[in-house]
Amino acid sequence: MKRFFALVLGVWMAATPIAAQDPDAIADVIGSQLQAFTDRDVAEAWRYASPNIQRMFGNPGNFGMMVQRGYPMVWDNAEVRFLELREIAGAQWQKVMIRDADGGLHVLDYQMIETLDGWQINGVQLLPSPDIGA
Repeated sequence: MKRFFALVLGVWMAATPIAAQDPDAIADVIGSQLQAFTDRDVAEAWRYASPNIQRMFGNPGNFGMMVQRGYPMVWDNAEVRFLELREIAGAQWQKVMIRDADGGLHVLDYQMIETLDGWQINGVQLLPSPDIGA
């Protein structure tokens, strides 16, 4: 009986994604995409978008235009700070504080999914601005 439970535990542990336990892997993906936008390498930034995002925008050009127009703080990020990583309804959400080129602070929430290619960004939402005192 002990062998059976050990086998079940071993199978369960093998099926549990190791990367899900590694917040650095998620931060690396987001940081790499932000760097690609800084470098204006939209094709590279596109690689970190999930298949859902890629289907939605169709090609790197459309994706880059959306980011430039809809998320200017991501397009022209000057400083990035990773905040908490949370699991909500089975999805991984990474909060990121970004300072834009004009010095403004923005907090974004990145939904991350694990694919066969590793972690990818499945969506981003802008959260209310942090209250910064003088």
